[in-house]
Amino acid sequence: MTAKLLDGKALAGRIEDSLRDEVATFSRMAGRVPRLVVVLVGEMAASASYVKSKASAAARVGIEAEVVRVPATADTEALVELVGALARDEQGPADGILVQLPLPGHVDTQRVLDAVPADRDVDGFHPENAGLLSQGRPRFVPCTAAGVQRMLIDAGVETAGKHAVIIGRSDIVGKPLALLLASRGTGGDATVTICHSRSENLAAICRQADILVAAVGKPGLVTADMVKPGAAVIDVGINRIADAAAKGGSRLVGDVDFAPVAEVAGAISPVPGGVGPLTVAMLLANTLLAAELRLGQGQR
Repeated sequence: MTAKLLDGKALAGRIEDSLRDEVATFSRMAGRVPRLVVVLVGEMAASASYVKSKASAAARVGIEAEVVRVPATADTEALVELVGALARDEQGPADGILVQLPLPGHVDTQRVLDAVPADRDVDGFHPENAGLLSQGRPRFVPCTAAGVQRMLIDAGVETAGKHAVIIGRSDIVGKPLALLLASRGTGGDATVTICHSRSENLAAICRQADILVAAVGKPGLVTADMVKPGAAVIDVGINRIADAAAKGGSRLVGDVDFAPVAEVAGAISPVPGGVGPLTVAMLLANTLLAAELRLGQGQR
């Protein structure tokens, strides 16, 4: 392996160290700790695992995290009403409200997400927050996109004037990350191309990238022949594949064919241990920001 390994777990630890001090300062001033409420619908093992990691990380920095468990049979109206009750602080102050995705197929996911007030939307999915980001004055940025930008800045990867190619156009990662990388200032000023399932000549476009981000959920999509020598490759994909040699008969991989690409790239993030821990760290940062804004302290 010749590429520099971008250790998201280590960076997330440093971010948590900083947040721990900031949360303690907030708590002294406000007389209470910031509070995050996570709505978990159903019993999907992956979702439950993600929620557990978020609650554990919150506890490490001094943020109170409550998980509200809802049966998988709950309909859209019930979930909208629940989110409304949380926003009314009927069970204590909820600085941040997060609805764990995905929701069951019978639920109108957009309606439920839109029910989260913009000032509690620590996932950054509300149309108001998306609009603020598009105008270059972000409040809550989607956590994975913010984590990728933070990883690039921390690693000293130059973005200004560079060509960034993002594979994936989701509202959660691809679109907000494109806005961040194209924005003015540190971690921005890049020329950004978004590729997707209808893009032609994907490999040729990827080979132009100084920064290549894969975020589509397709194991091994990015191969070594698609990577410009020396490029920074960020793998956002999280896929579980069968592996008889692994514990439990399966293992996690990203969207990048890691070992061969690492021989070509200048820097690369692993899966697991790359972007995932940073997504959680950015959620904690957004929760603290939400608490500060509710207290009237303004932007951090």
